Amino acid sequence: MKNMYIHEHKNWTEFRWDEKAVALLLDEVTREQGKLFGRLIGLGFEDKLHAMAENLTRDVVFSSEIEGISLNADQVRSSIARRLGIESVKQSAPSHYIDGVVAVMIDAMEHYDQTMTKEKLCAWQSAFFPTGNSEGSTIEVGKYRTHEEHIVSGYLGRERIHYIAPSPSRVEEEMACFLNWFNADVPLSPVIRSAILHLWFVSIHPFEDGNGRLARILADMYLARGDRSRFRFYNISSAINRDKNHYYGTLERTQHGDGDITEWLVWYLKALLQALKDAGSIVTTVLNKSFFWVHAASIPMSERQTRTLNLFLDGHEAKITSKSWAELNKCSRDTAIRDIQDLVQKGVLQEDIPGAKRPSYSICSFADATDFSKLFTDVKIEQENQEYYITATYEGEPVKERILRLDAERYGRGDLPLNHLLGKYFSYILK
Repeated sequence: MKNMYIHEHKNWTEFRWDEKAVALLLDEVTREQGKLFGRLIGLGFEDKLHAMAENLTRDVVFSSEIEGISLNADQVRSSIARRLGIESVKQSAPSHYIDGVVAVMIDAMEHYDQTMTKEKLCAWQSAFFPTGNSEGSTIEVGKYRTHEEHIVSGYLGRERIHYIAPSPSRVEEEMACFLNWFNADVPLSPVIRSAILHLWFVSIHPFEDGNGRLARILADMYLARGDRSRFRFYNISSAINRDKNHYYGTLERTQHGDGDITEWLVWYLKALLQALKDAGSIVTTVLNKSFFWVHAASIPMSERQTRTLNLFLDGHEAKITSKSWAELNKCSRDTAIRDIQDLVQKGVLQEDIPGAKRPSYSICSFADATDFSKLFTDVKIEQENQEYYITATYEGEPVKERILRLDAERYGRGDLPLNHLLGKYFSYILK
């Protein structure tokens, strides 16, 4: 029995799990969802749209990275912005592949409550492979697979088989069962259903390629159903991409099991908690950006100045210098210096280290010239899972935000003042 795959057991989709092992994590996920949507109350429609666009950009980029495909984030962001009607985003011509992937994602999110059909899944899978090729080989597109599917790794002659999916003759029936469950009104937490359908779909492996991406999209759809919102502010792909080894290891052990999916649910819920934290960082960026423009709305700026400030407010990882400004705008260094000095005189930018030989600048928080370093105590920079966070105490309560690696390094070197760092990431608190 130990050598059997999960789908070889009788009634294999009657999954079971340890309720006690899952309950506390599920409660924690629900609380974090509540906190996230509580923060979103402070955002207007346009700001929510921008937060959603950034989340979808990360979703598409990370989901592709899991499959070993690197996408240009600016092209993905541009494609998403165009489909959502967002104009204040740097335009970049995306490939047909990116447009196809984005179209599927937007369709799934905007119609999260749609009845899922074989035809819809086949159409989505086709969009991932507009040329009918994957990694240089012709594949079956727009239909269920007609051959055996082995999940393997390693070099030719030394391959390791991780999983063998159900035979092609079973796929039609297995998928009909899956779709019936997907569309049925089942009295089960949408979060748990999201985890189950992800596992179920990749275990059937109905297509020759694209199964992982489709599984993640379907999982996000069910999270959207639970939220009852087409606005998506968090996704599972970023958490999976950060923890791929544990993802594949947990998946493999579960697919070699007998239907007890406790380990899978625990991993999935923990990954979802990380995804919600990531979403919180996106919302913080949007809140701080909104706070800035509320205060800067009456200050005259050129289109180039406005566009460049938005890039940095959105988290562009670079110091604001005449060199980076010129590179972003493809303009001369003299033009960049004039732009920057104009914004300094208007109180929009401030020098990090006055009198520095190679000056850098920070965007002013406009929080009534607040000295943030007196409002926040116990300030620390911490590293977790290759990410950097700033933690502090504000009015007796702990606060924590993810920060750019560059900012953490600059603060550590002493060329980014604490007040500028706090103002960049915590302005929204004073709104």
